[in-house]
Amino acid sequence: MIVRVLIADDDPLIRDVLRDVLDSEPDLEVVAVAADAREAVELAERHAPEVVVLDVRMPFGGGSHAASEILQRAPGTRILAFSAYTDAGAVDDMRRAGVTDYLAKGVRNTELVAAVRRLGGR
Repeated sequence: MIVRVLIADDDPLIRDVLRDVLDSEPDLEVVAVAADAREAVELAERHAPEVVVLDVRMPFGGGSHAASEILQRAPGTRILAFSAYTDAGAVDDMRRAGVTDYLAKGVRNTELVAAVRRLGGR
């Protein structure tokens, strides 16, 4: 089984690196990439990925807004918050929005891949 992944981050470099890392794994497939919260919601509804790797702070509502909208429109999706912000307030906001897991940017690629696999049921 291939785990289908959507990446949502407003930084183009982060989007490209995440796509390269995840697409290099034989059991993971990046099905869409979003640059803001609104696009993330639209693409999640269209592609129904198993996992969304979602930045916490980005244009058009931010990660917590996007997470709650994604879960309403694609209820089978699991969300991995991926952020430079690790303060308790940011983590709590994302958890209240339905985020399953939270990783800080800068973790090893192996940790990111393992989290995506775990959330995707692999």
